[in-house]
Amino acid sequence: MDLTTSESANALETSTITQTVLTTSAELPDQARSSLPDKPVIIIERAQSWGAVNLRELWAHRELLYFLTWRDLKVRYKQTALGVLWVILQPLLTMLVFTLLFGRLAGFDERTGGIPYPIFAFAGLLPWTFFSTAITNSGNSLVGSAHLITKIYFPRMIIPAAAVAAGLVDFALSFTILAALMVYYGVGVTWGLLLLPVLMILVTLLALGVGMLLSALNVKYRDIRQVLPFMVQIWMFLSPVIYPSALVPGRWRWVFALNPMTGIIEGFRAALFGRTQIEWNILAVSAAVTIILFTYSIFAFRRMEKSFADVI
Repeated sequence: MDLTTSESANALETSTITQTVLTTSAELPDQARSSLPDKPVIIIERAQSWGAVNLRELWAHRELLYFLTWRDLKVRYKQTALGVLWVILQPLLTMLVFTLLFGRLAGFDERTGGIPYPIFAFAGLLPWTFFSTAITNSGNSLVGSAHLITKIYFPRMIIPAAAVAAGLVDFALSFTILAALMVYYGVGVTWGLLLLPVLMILVTLLALGVGMLLSALNVKYRDIRQVLPFMVQIWMFLSPVIYPSALVPGRWRWVFALNPMTGIIEGFRAALFGRTQIEWNILAVSAAVTIILFTYSIFAFRRMEKSFADVI
C-alpha cells in the first residue's frame, strides 16, 4: 500500500470513529443527558497581572505543600553518610570557626554584653542559616520543578513555600543545640522568650518573600543562580551575625537598620539571653520592611507566573 492509500485509510478510520462517538452521544438516554451540568464545573482563567492571592485555592492544595516539603527533605539528605546531622553540624562548625577568628583574635567576645561569644554567634547563626538556606533553595525551586510546572496546574507559589517550610524543620533541629549551649554556659530563660514566635514569623515571611521573588526572576534570568550565593555571603556580613550591632558607628545605624535581618537577629539575642534591651525601633523597621517586601513579592510573583510554563 502506497503513502496516498495509507493516508486515505487513516482519514476514513478517523471519520468513522468521530461519527460513532457523535451517534453514541446522541443516543444517550434523556436522564443521563439531563444529569450533565449546564455550565462548566471548573473554569481555568489567566490571573490578572496584579491580582490578589486566592487563599481558598492555596488551602485546597495544602496537602501538596506537605508532600513537596517532605520531598525536599528526603532529596536533601538522600545518600548522605551523616544524613540529618548536617543540619546540626553546619551552624555548629561555623560557630567554632567564628569563635576562633572573631571571638579570640578580633576581640569581639569583649563587646557582647557579657554573653559568651560561642552562644552569641550561634544565636545569630540560627536565624541566619535558616534564612540563607530558605532563600537559596526557594530561589532555585521553580527551575528544579520544571517537570511539574509544565504538566499540571496548581498554585506555583506552593513550590518556593515548600522550600521555606523544609528550612523550618532544620531550624527546629538546630535550636536543640542552642538550648544545650545555654544550659552549658548557665544562661537562664527570661520572659523575652515569648517574643521568639513573632520573630520566627517575621524571618519566615522575609525568607518567603525574598525566595518567591528570586524564584520568579530565576525562571527568566538564569543569572540569579550564579548571583545568589554571592548575594547571600555579602548579606551575612551586612547583618549582625558575627558581631554586635553596637560596633556600627552611630551615623550609619539608620542605614544598618534598613536591613530587615538586623532587627530580627538582634531581637533573637535579646529574647533568648535577656542581657540587652530589645531595640523596638529597629525591630519595627525590620517588620515594616519585611511586610512591604513580602507583599510586593506576592503580587510580582502572580504577575510573572502566567509565563512560567512557557519560559521554564
